[in-house]
Amino acid sequence: MSSRELSLSIRNGVAIGVSDIPKLTIGEFRDSVIDGVADGGRIAALFGRPVGERVGLVAVLAHHGSGTLSLCSAEVGDPYPSLTPDCPQAHWFERELAEQWNVQPQGHPWLKPIRFHRSYRNDQAARVGSNANGILPSVTDFFQVRGEEVHEVAVGPVHAGIIEPGHFRFQCHGEQVLHLKVSLGYQHRGVEHALINGPTKRTIHYMETLAGDTSVGHATAYCEAVEALAGSRVPARAQVLRGVALELERLANHTGDLGALAGDIGYLPTAAYCGRIRGDFLNLTALICGNRFGRGLIRPGGVAFDVDDDRVAQLLQRLEAALTDVTTAVRLLWETPSVPARFEATGLVSRADCEALGLVGPVARACGVERDVRQEFPSGIFRFAQIPVSTWQSGDVFARAYVRWLEIQRSVAFIREQLAMLHGAPTRVEVGPLAANRLVVSLVEGWRGEICHVAVTNVSGRFAHYKVVDPSFHNWMGLAIALRGQQISDFPLCNKSFNLSYCGHDL
Repeated sequence: MSSRELSLSIRNGVAIGVSDIPKLTIGEFRDSVIDGVADGGRIAALFGRPVGERVGLVAVLAHHGSGTLSLCSAEVGDPYPSLTPDCPQAHWFERELAEQWNVQPQGHPWLKPIRFHRSYRNDQAARVGSNANGILPSVTDFFQVRGEEVHEVAVGPVHAGIIEPGHFRFQCHGEQVLHLKVSLGYQHRGVEHALINGPTKRTIHYMETLAGDTSVGHATAYCEAVEALAGSRVPARAQVLRGVALELERLANHTGDLGALAGDIGYLPTAAYCGRIRGDFLNLTALICGNRFGRGLIRPGGVAFDVDDDRVAQLLQRLEAALTDVTTAVRLLWETPSVPARFEATGLVSRADCEALGLVGPVARACGVERDVRQEFPSGIFRFAQIPVSTWQSGDVFARAYVRWLEIQRSVAFIREQLAMLHGAPTRVEVGPLAANRLVVSLVEGWRGEICHVAVTNVSGRFAHYKVVDPSFHNWMGLAIALRGQQISDFPLCNKSFNLSYCGHDL
């Protein structure tokens, strides 16, 4: 029996009965996930949830060719055979499983905590390098390289710039990086645990602050999950405004990233211009809802703010001005020979490594992989108005910068087109109670890549489990790979070209 036949195939944003998910033996589950990935699938989510005294594993695989998702599950006690030796994409997920649910993926090559908290299973101490009282972030074993002239460099968790806390441990030979360990967990807030028995009045605010620079992306994924569970149909005008807000979020962050990349190599004209222009895009979101990060805009059933004709005219006028400015600023990057010389062949990630690790977003597209939820698993307005996927082939810092520039141009074209066609309609409908014992997978292409929310309801229609996979969760290992063989002085540039979220990972 093939892996597809062992799984349930569904579409993005379509609710199913929890009992419809195939329950496999752990051997069948393992084979189904490994074979599914070998056939071109990718792990979008792999998580545990309590089932009596045991733990239920649920895998969600994304199949990019067919635009479908496949689900399967299995119950395990404590030990089970690890997937990671045969499926590197499962590496980070299984470390999370072991930490959250105290299960032991036997044969995992490097099992250790990723957030350093007590297990959710009866509040036990996690058995992955922890003790009864828990341990502090990064108090763990680090991979070491020994030999003449080999040395270790520790960076963080407190950094020179105003960024989130994270610890990086480099094994170096001279200036060359042999290996990088990324250790996070400083911002663990227990958000997924806090969502149980929701939704409540607090839930939407949790969503808007999962990753502060991705408020629209995460709020949209949550709202689409709730609407699917409630059987609600969101008005077309609200779908357009959600899509516009999502692309404005992408514009602001991509522009900021290009400026920051310029700053990291000391090219100040683009750094200065993009810092200001990022604010222009943020202010466009504020023009819609009063908040530069879009907080308060996306709500279950639609959007909480509308725009009249005068506001649309202002948006279009200011959008064109911002595009003109960012075009000038970014063109300086490409036309200054020292910039591509610094970007090219720095922080390489091969397409093979990208596929093996299951990387997402601009990082994957910079490796030549056409992976974009808006195109492959469209929801909302993207079912009717698709944005071409932007790719580049070289997998280096230049590729990650250039993909961002291509996406800026295409996001502006999308917003321009959608606002020009905006027609009168309601912007929000009432959302009824959530159906009982249902599960939904909600995928949204945030500016960092694929955002995955999985909501499971109990017999009362409340959240029995809620899983969030931020795109950074997939991509942190990609940064570690990009540093191998690089000069350690390239770390800030490589790190910025990924620009991953610490709090989005830690949750």
